[in-house]
Amino acid sequence: MLFPKSQILNPNSLTMSNIKLFYAATAALLISAAVLYGENPYPPAVLKVLAHSGSNRTQLETVLKHYSRQDSLKFHAACYLIANIEGHSFIISSLYDTNKTKIDFDIFDYPDYHALQTGFAELEAKYGKLDFQKEFEYFDLDTISAKFLIKQIDFAFKAWREKPWAKSLSLQDFCDYILPYRGSNEPLSDWRKVFYKRCRKIQLRMKNPSDPAEAASIINDELMSWFKFDPRFYYHPTDQGLSDFLQNKLGRCEDMTNLTIYAMRSSGIAVTSDFTPYWAKSGNNHAWNAIILPEGKVIPFMGCECNPGKYRLAGEVAKVYRKMFRQNPDNLAFHVKEGYKMPPYIKDKSIIDVTKDYTEVADLNLELDNPVPDTTDIAYLCVFNSGEWKALAWSEIEGHYAAFKDMGTNIAYLAAFYENGKIIPHRRPFILNKDGSIRYLQPSGEETTLSLNSVTKRVQIVSTDGAVTSSLKPGKTYELFFWLNQWNSLGKQTAGSEPLIFEKVPAGCLYWLAEDGSDREEERIFTFEDGNQVWW
Repeated sequence: MLFPKSQILNPNSLTMSNIKLFYAATAALLISAAVLYGENPYPPAVLKVLAHSGSNRTQLETVLKHYSRQDSLKFHAACYLIANIEGHSFIISSLYDTNKTKIDFDIFDYPDYHALQTGFAELEAKYGKLDFQKEFEYFDLDTISAKFLIKQIDFAFKAWREKPWAKSLSLQDFCDYILPYRGSNEPLSDWRKVFYKRCRKIQLRMKNPSDPAEAASIINDELMSWFKFDPRFYYHPTDQGLSDFLQNKLGRCEDMTNLTIYAMRSSGIAVTSDFTPYWAKSGNNHAWNAIILPEGKVIPFMGCECNPGKYRLAGEVAKVYRKMFRQNPDNLAFHVKEGYKMPPYIKDKSIIDVTKDYTEVADLNLELDNPVPDTTDIAYLCVFNSGEWKALAWSEIEGHYAAFKDMGTNIAYLAAFYENGKIIPHRRPFILNKDGSIRYLQPSGEETTLSLNSVTKRVQIVSTDGAVTSSLKPGKTYELFFWLNQWNSLGKQTAGSEPLIFEKVPAGCLYWLAEDGSDREEERIFTFEDGNQVWW
């Protein structure tokens, strides 16, 4: 909240229907604030940002003065944006080798994803390990103009006030899901005006003009007609802006969600981008869109690909976060000392946890039965993804316990610490059952024989004599690992037409069968139960 609750109406209940009351309350607040702050009648959060804005302070104050004289509701919106502007930026990433030498690389030099992967492998053979790193970062606090912010605010209110499906949105939902002027770290652009004009007559085609999901489907149909997913953009980590979208007409998931946010928010549809840092039972990660209805219901969909009501997530999730513009003081970044290295994704200051909107969840108070490093007071929960344990949730350590809220159930986890940019595993992986109980996976002291026919969950093919056919690649070498404080090898075998047989294997463990030279994305961890691989 930017204003004291005693002085202003609750933004969660404020809609266009009681806007006059808000104007009266805000006007009274501005008078009292003028007395309190003199010539700077701005909330403390805004004053704090202004103090850090350097030479760009004039631009921000121009916006505040513009609305304080004419529109108290828009003044509130301007305060919301400015109070939360720190950290938002446009980031340009480029390809570098381990010597910090920039490597020329353009995805459009390759006709398709396969050719790009081949070309990238050739570059690594020539220059060694390559990685995309941040080259430039342009912070909104330092560069944004008053003209841009005023135009964004005016067009956001135009959509909220005019569109029939938007009028029941609360002020808080408007500020969170209509007002923000960017989706991620893309270049700033005047997308509201462009898409407002392109979509201005869609209500004439609607059966129910008050239904935001119907409006979103019509807009998304138009986006799907010209913008497509292209995996080459996995190798283009700089987020695209409006001019890029209109020119390239191609992008990755994040591009698709941002383009959809542009089109939807310009028409007053409360749409955001939700994401899972890592799928819980497969490789990679994913981002998608969601409509936030006035009553709080969430309708997921995939912008530029699949409409609301028809979309289902392709994998299982342990955590889902929502990208916000406002900062969330509950986030990890606000609970660690400056300079503390944090895992990717969960270090963001402007995300909220929305896992329970997507799957069954449970809270757990996990006992840390190994010594905790003296250098840390934060524990993490990890899932196994693309051959590694990767952190997607955190907790402050209290004594020997770490409490994790709203974790996806029926998933394998490993507790860990994070030091010098690396995951430090904490002993035993476990299954979080649907009822919230824990089943630890560790050697039982007995040995067993494993008959293995796959590296991941597949539809099993059974021969005419009832035997399960192996889906392993004949002639390829596979290595079996079991977990005991780390991955321990149980040897290698070359696949034929029959399942691989590994004898004298520690029973009760978590296992991993890996193909030599694979990218690890498809390979899944498993337990062995009743003679079968059970995938996690």
